[in-house]
Amino acid sequence: MFVLSLRASTLKIAAAVTALAIVVAAACWEGSSVRMSADVPVQGSVVKTAVQNIDASTNDGRLAFLKNYGWEVSGTPVEVVEVIIPKTFNTVYTNYNAIQKSQGFDLSKFKGERVKRWTYDVKNYPGGVQNVRANLLVYNNKVVGGDVSSVALDGFMQGLSIKVTNTKAAIKPSQADIVAETLKLDSHTNSN
Repeated sequence: MFVLSLRASTLKIAAAVTALAIVVAAACWEGSSVRMSADVPVQGSVVKTAVQNIDASTNDGRLAFLKNYGWEVSGTPVEVVEVIIPKTFNTVYTNYNAIQKSQGFDLSKFKGERVKRWTYDVKNYPGGVQNVRANLLVYNNKVVGGDVSSVALDGFMQGLSIKVTNTKAAIKPSQADIVAETLKLDSHTNSN
């Protein structure tokens, strides 16, 4: 038996993050491109590829992972969700995986697998932007993907490196239906 329970605030955050992924994919599909400014140096060097070999089985490990990318985040996750990576990628997952590949990850290796998404509040997004979340996808205690995104309706999504995004996309009402359907099929909330 499968039981789904979500708090209203959890559903809103998950819907916003998923909707942003849909918006980014739709923009790419329509011939638009997501533009990001140059990488910002982190402690004297630029983080360009995935940080490897950090044990993400503990909160301290996940926090250390994000710190390696220069992020200051809340000490505890604001959400923990199990997500099933689909066996066949639609446009949304193809475009999201393009972000992952640009930072040294590849979700196509995990098609059909359940991963946990750990979400943290970001405290130091450049320019003082508020309501930003860092999402880590964890499989077998290793980070296999992630992003940084705004939960605002006109927000953004980017890879884990500290970058300032120039693209902000609006969420259309028709996309909210897609988001709700995706949440029903692909994820459920776990208790922390």
